[in-house]
Amino acid sequence: MTRRGTSVAIKCVFWLSIFFIVSDAVRGHTPAINYEVRSIAVPDSNGAVIFDHLAYDRATGRLWVPASNTGNVDVIDQASDDVRKIPGFKTAEVDLEGHKIRMGATAVCIGNGWVYIGNRGNSTLTVINGQTLERGETLPVSRDPTEAAREPDGAVYVLETREVWIRTGASKSIEVFDAAVPGHLKWKLRIPMEAPTEGGTVDNQRGQFYTNIEETGKTIAIDVRSHKISSELDPRSHDLQGLALDTARGFLFVACGDHVVSLDITHGGKFIDSVTTGAGLDDIDFSADQNVLYAAGSVTATLTIADVSNDGKFHVKALIPTAKQARSVIAAQGQTAYLIDPAEGRILKVSPKP
Repeated sequence: MTRRGTSVAIKCVFWLSIFFIVSDAVRGHTPAINYEVRSIAVPDSNGAVIFDHLAYDRATGRLWVPASNTGNVDVIDQASDDVRKIPGFKTAEVDLEGHKIRMGATAVCIGNGWVYIGNRGNSTLTVINGQTLERGETLPVSRDPTEAAREPDGAVYVLETREVWIRTGASKSIEVFDAAVPGHLKWKLRIPMEAPTEGGTVDNQRGQFYTNIEETGKTIAIDVRSHKISSELDPRSHDLQGLALDTARGFLFVACGDHVVSLDITHGGKFIDSVTTGAGLDDIDFSADQNVLYAAGSVTATLTIADVSNDGKFHVKALIPTAKQARSVIAAQGQTAYLIDPAEGRILKVSPKP
C-alpha cells in the first residue's frame, strides 16, 4: 500500500471509530471504548478448549472454570488474574450431538463455601473446598451403577434446601443430592423431565428452580421442597438457552437464541420485554449489584450490557466487541464480567477502563 493509501485508510478507520462512538452515544449506550477486554489463558490449553459453564465465588473473588478436555478445573483470582489449576479430572470421548468429543469437567456450582464439579468424562460429581482448593470426595451422578451413564450438563446449589441439582441433559432428568453436611454429598432423588433441559437458576427467596425445555419452547418452575413442577412459563421462543434471575424484583431472564426476554415471576411469568443481543447466546447473567444484564453473542462476537429498570424493561448500556464463539458470560464483583472463548482456549475479562 502507498503512503497516500495508508493515510486514507487511517483516516477512514478514525472516522468510522468516531461514527460508532457517536452512534452509541446517540442510542444512549456507553461507548465500547470505555471498556477493556483482557485475555486470560488457561493452563495446558494447546489451542481450543471445551468450556461450558462458569461459577463466581463472591466470598473469595475467584472465578471457577472447568476446562473440560484439559483434565483441569482452573481458578482465576479477580484481583490479580492469577490462575491456579486443579488437575486430575478424567476425560473421555463423549457423544455430543452426533460428534465424538473429548470432555471432562463441565458443570460447576458454589454453595456454603464448597464447589461442586460435574464431570461428563466419567459421569461423576466432585466436591472441592472453596478456600483451600483441596479436592474432597467424588461420587457417581447415577445411584445405580448398572444404568446408563447420566452425564452432568449443569449444576445449581439450592440454598433453601441445601441441595445440589444436576441437570443431565440427554438423560432427561435432574439428579438431586443432599449437601446438608458441609463437604459431603448424598444422592437424594431423581426428577424426571419430559425432554432434555437447557439452563438452570434458582430463586431461593420464593423456593423455585427454573429450567428450559427447549423441545417444547417453555420454561418450567420446580418447587425446591416438593420437587414437583409448579408452573410453566412462555418465553415466546423455541431456541432456549441460559437463564438469569433478579430475585429482589422478581424478574426472570431467558436467553432465546439472539435475544433475551424478561418475565415477571410475581405475576405468573407475564412477558415484559425483549432485547436483541446478537445470535449465539448461551449462559447469561444478571448483576444484582448493578441491576445489569450480561448476554454474549458468539456469532456476532459481541457482549450486550443492559440496564434493567424497575419495570423489568431493558435499556442497552454498551455493546462490546469480543471474539467469535465467545459466550457463557458471568458477572463478578463491581462491573466486571467473564466470558468463555473456546476457540482460543482462554477466558475474556471485561471491565471498565481505569
